Amino acid sequence: MTLFLSNNVPFEVVIAAVFIFGLVIGSFLNVVILRLPTQLYATWKADSAAFLGIENMAKDEYQETLLWPSSRCPTCRVSIKPWHNIPLLSYLLLRGQCGNCQTKISLQYPVIELVTGILLATTAYHYGLQSSTIYAIIFTLLLVSLAGIDFNEKLLPDQITLPLLWLGLLANLEGTFVSLSDSVIGAMVGYLFLWAVYWLFKLLTGKEGMGYGDFKLLAALGAWLGWQMLPLVVLISSSIGAMIGILMILVTKQGRDTQIPFGPFLAFAGWIAMLWGEGIKENYLSMVGLL
Repeated sequence: MTLFLSNNVPFEVVIAAVFIFGLVIGSFLNVVILRLPTQLYATWKADSAAFLGIENMAKDEYQETLLWPSSRCPTCRVSIKPWHNIPLLSYLLLRGQCGNCQTKISLQYPVIELVTGILLATTAYHYGLQSSTIYAIIFTLLLVSLAGIDFNEKLLPDQITLPLLWLGLLANLEGTFVSLSDSVIGAMVGYLFLWAVYWLFKLLTGKEGMGYGDFKLLAALGAWLGWQMLPLVVLISSSIGAMIGILMILVTKQGRDTQIPFGPFLAFAGWIAMLWGEGIKENYLSMVGLL
């Protein structure tokens, strides 16, 4: 189904608008990436204290939510002025410094904004003015959030992975991307595959090679993309993860036991598979003479 837009609006203008929307929503994703883990840690600490019957020492600590308080400098705690909070542009005009105390602003802010804008514009360009574009944009935004949180905290929160999974099943209820049966099987296979890899690795080495959040994320990707796309997702994510891992060992001299979050690689591979997975599969099968 084609989305309603005036015929007088050029497609390039629509893509530019989506890019700007991506910059703005990317600014909010920064809030999610930074504040959601803090909220979860405080909740887990309070729940643990209640379960153990001890006083919760964190109950009177200052707590932020996703919507309150307004953005402020983490160093001087001064609220950021609206004209200092324009996505990407303010960072450039302020030369990467707080407008009040001149403390350096984390590069994460403009990077997430710019990446979100580029990913959303690319997604909209790929799918065009279709109702499936809305689903694909939501898919992309949730993946950016998960990748950012896992990169910072080595955490893939259920508060995002589980809604992502259920939204995938909902999107495919009428076969938006794949059939419902392929979507359900994809969710099951995605979870069980990494679950099996986790336990096999643990039995062989006595160590945990990944977290349960990775199982849920691959299950969510299976729900969106179907079980047929999972080998490609695993291949892309594992290849990129291996290359970056080797690079980190060579450049930073870190040991092979250094933990590297797998979520960002899964998220990126899932996004690539969503847009170009079928083409990649067809080219590969044609190259090896199976198509």
